[in-house]
Amino acid sequence: MEAAAKQKKQVKQTANTRGLFTTKNMVLMAMLGALSGLLMYIQVPVPFAPSFYKLDFCDVPVLIGSFALGPAAGAVIAAVKILISLVLRGTQTAGIGECSNWVQACSLAIPAALIYKHKKSKNSAVLGMAAGVVLMVVVACFTNSFILLPAYAKAFHMPMDALIAMGTALNPRINGLTAFVLLAVAPFNLVKGTLVSVVTILIYKRVSTIIKNG
Repeated sequence: MEAAAKQKKQVKQTANTRGLFTTKNMVLMAMLGALSGLLMYIQVPVPFAPSFYKLDFCDVPVLIGSFALGPAAGAVIAAVKILISLVLRGTQTAGIGECSNWVQACSLAIPAALIYKHKKSKNSAVLGMAAGVVLMVVVACFTNSFILLPAYAKAFHMPMDALIAMGTALNPRINGLTAFVLLAVAPFNLVKGTLVSVVTILIYKRVSTIIKNG
């Protein structure tokens, strides 16, 4: 019985994988990934974080693809976005910043898509995005503390204290790495995740109709 159940599960997983990588879905993921990569160029600074944190809406296509095609598609679209960024802009952190960006995009999109997949309704979509935003903030705080900020410091030949001082200039309460993460990184990602989610809610129904009928 266990062997039969295991075989059935493997068959289902294989079918799901094949369903994801159909020609139509691959084209859609490529298009959404390309759009996401281009949206990375439209950036807006925020008043409460240093200048190297800029708001963009590149994760809107990632969220839309995750809802329309499933959580795995969201991860693929986010990967396409990163590849486009690497090709067009290169990297100053040996790919570390781009990998962190991918992880953060997935932390927003995948929980949202999983919850929405369980029950496809507007309420579940909102709940999923709320969960995704919370996870995104937590992941961003972790990656910035231990990976991203040290990588930036090394790339630009700056001590960590110099990066933190950029936050202190905006907010005197930022007096160390922990305060920097709590008062700059966390609010930035909370605002970004919330705005991306709101835009997705506003346009998803119209875009999903195009995706399904295209």
